[in-house]
Amino acid sequence: MKLPALPTEKSFPSPLHHPRVATVIGRWLGIAVTICFLTGLFSHLQQATPDWLHIPSRPSSLYRVTQGLHILTGTVAIPLLLAKLWTVYPKLFAKLPWPPSRQTLGTALGTVLERLSILVLVSAMALELFIGFLNTLQWYPWPFPFKETHYALAWIIVGALLVHLAVKLPLILAHWKKTPADRTPLPQPADSLPPAITGLSRRGLFRTVAGAGALIGVASIGQSVPALGPIAVLAPRKPGIGPQGLPVNRTAHDAGVPRIGSDWRFTIEGPQQLTYSLEELRALPQSRSELPIACVEGWSQGAHWEGIRIRDLLRFCGAPAASRVRVVSMEQGGFHATSELPPQFADDPLTLLALRLNGSDLDLDHGFPARVIAPNRPGVLQTKWVHRLEILP
Repeated sequence: MKLPALPTEKSFPSPLHHPRVATVIGRWLGIAVTICFLTGLFSHLQQATPDWLHIPSRPSSLYRVTQGLHILTGTVAIPLLLAKLWTVYPKLFAKLPWPPSRQTLGTALGTVLERLSILVLVSAMALELFIGFLNTLQWYPWPFPFKETHYALAWIIVGALLVHLAVKLPLILAHWKKTPADRTPLPQPADSLPPAITGLSRRGLFRTVAGAGALIGVASIGQSVPALGPIAVLAPRKPGIGPQGLPVNRTAHDAGVPRIGSDWRFTIEGPQQLTYSLEELRALPQSRSELPIACVEGWSQGAHWEGIRIRDLLRFCGAPAASRVRVVSMEQGGFHATSELPPQFADDPLTLLALRLNGSDLDLDHGFPARVIAPNRPGVLQTKWVHRLEILP
């Protein structure tokens, strides 16, 4: 029995499989990937700040904006990547010159290397978007650490993308602008497309892809933009839902923090060691800050906080100016049982040891009896259940 012939690139004659279509969608995907990479890099540097880098404490909502953009562009990149792959998949069936001759050896080798770079790019990007989406759900069904893997994949994507752009640059430049041929309607072979999109024009495809990306973005961005909260059907967190009207990522039960008794004490370890009961902290001069909680999963919400300025506590214990501060939680284990406040954050008047949230004492799940709240910081560094500050040299 004669086996059916394998498909070739010419088996897919649709005008939608065209370099101009791939270039336009590739531009959109490139913009989304660039924003996602830069905002993700900012988030990583916030959590693992090298000694030479100074991250400012203002604007106070900067991290809220950048991380919201990070999750938004990562989410929108999913339909863009699928559309990009659909436009170019016939290239997988392009024949290689085989066996290669002396004249075609370079071409064959270049084609193989190009396909390997595309394999790395597509695989890394698909995995990056997949685990990034599951991170927004706080679901980690894999044995490897998410943060380190997510960061490493980002650099792999950047490297593979630069190789791909270098190889395809002449083709991209040739189709960057619309040509007269692109303005001429092309015939639509009825047998070359799935029934659902038979007869779809290039402009129609662009509108469909842009619409899908916009729809997904609007349906998820409400976790960062409270005004769009009611239509955030794809957002795992919604504004206003949770104790005291604020979402919670990690509860006191999950963190192993018990109910707080009257014997709880707060300590500052510095030039002078100071210890306070909760009532004594409440008797100190109180300040107010309006700051958002902005989490790496993309959700954020503003809130009203009341407590003692960290810089006042440092002054009480005689700490020198520009001191670094280690914040120690009662949380049992976990990656963020401690955090560090660089001098610019510890000295900012908005940075509080917060005792109250939205007009009432902190709920246990929000860090009762005391937590840190500071401007322009990821939620994972806004340490809850604080019982000690350590002044670092």
